[in-house]
Amino acid sequence: MDQITVIAGTNRPGSRTLQIARQYIRLLQDYPASAHLLSLEGLDLNKRTAELEHIENTFIIPVQKFIFILPEYNGSFSGAVKTFIDLTRYKECWYYKKALLTGVAEGRGGNLRGLDHFTGVLHFLKVIVHPNKLPISSVKQLMSAQGEIVDEKTLEQIHQQIEEFLTL
Repeated sequence: MDQITVIAGTNRPGSRTLQIARQYIRLLQDYPASAHLLSLEGLDLNKRTAELEHIENTFIIPVQKFIFILPEYNGSFSGAVKTFIDLTRYKECWYYKKALLTGVAEGRGGNLRGLDHFTGVLHFLKVIVHPNKLPISSVKQLMSAQGEIVDEKTLEQIHQQIEEFLTL
């Protein structure tokens, strides 16, 4: 059974990114996978801390697959997720592992540029990036008042993305 860490790629409190990451966790319950959520919200990203070491040892190092939910920040991905990665023991944490990327944006691009930028970072870290990157555009219109994606086409794309990723 695959162990997967779903990373909400922002430290912004109450973000849609975290809501979508939680939805991925719920959707993964239908598959032969053990999934854990990692939120950067409230994490001290100014230095290596005991909390960061615990996260590395629990959610990063022992896991071979990651799903990154990445909101658009100024045409790219958030500095919080980059800083988080920069603080980790990158060879132990990331080398030769696999990642699935989903972009989240209010605009029409679904953070395509941010997904490309982050792919470059992950390739530098020797992470194998699944080619089916999902840009979710106009995210607010696709979500219910409870914070879940309810758009059927988007849900189909997420399921397809997950199924492909689990076969790797």
